[in-house]
Amino acid sequence: MCGCTHSTQDQLLHSEGGSNPSTAPTSTLAPRKMLKSVSISKQLASIKALQKGSDLEKAMATFALTFRKACDPDGKLGKATARSLLHTQFGAFTEGQETKPEYRELLSELEEHTGNKLDFEDFMILLLSITVTSDLLQDVWSIKSTK
Repeated sequence: MCGCTHSTQDQLLHSEGGSNPSTAPTSTLAPRKMLKSVSISKQLASIKALQKGSDLEKAMATFALTFRKACDPDGKLGKATARSLLHTQFGAFTEGQETKPEYRELLSELEEHTGNKLDFEDFMILLLSITVTSDLLQDVWSIKSTK
């Protein structure tokens, strides 16, 4: 996995005068207790920039909010939580993949991940990797987009 530790948003915060560690948050992905009880759809609806956002922008925001809701205070996912998210939130893409060597290799890499926790970038790379090896993606590609 990529091993990046700071998001672009974190880097921007620190480069714009927010470099004082006592005032800057350790991560912009750290969950906030009040958001944990609010549904993802309500959180999306509350983001003004997404009210006229594209489907792709809303999808990316959904990834970020789902990750944020599940991560620990440091903005990381433990391996067990990551596996749980794969099964509960990404099941249509993981279903039936257990026998595929590519899928088993991805899960093996998750188990061998040296940091024991995944940051947002690592988790997104895992999701993308599973997506491109999934049978469901082939079904998606086969949908006709024109009449």
